[in-house]
Amino acid sequence: MYKTIIMPVDVFEMELSDKAIRHAEFLAQQDGVIHLLHVLPGSASMSLHRFAADVRRFEEHLQHEAETRLQTMVGHFTIDPSRSNSMFASVASETR
Repeated sequence: MYKTIIMPVDVFEMELSDKAIRHAEFLAQQDGVIHLLHVLPGSASMSLHRFAADVRRFEEHLQHEAETRLQTMVGHFTIDPSRSNSMFASVASETR
């Protein structure tokens, strides 16, 4: 039905994405490709100079957790894994 589907997801609310995943699979049918996109919000690290190291560690942890959950979400698809793709990015890099 569709050749390419870009599906924004919130990996920290995975139960909300279940219906959307099933619908995306239906729309992709035989040969469509599904691209999952999870975007983390930027931090306020510029205003937290004293806590910059802690903020950076937290951001790294959050990024690792999001990437892990995104791969778990890809595993929920019943389509061939070669027809799905996941992307993780920050808001700034995706909105420019």
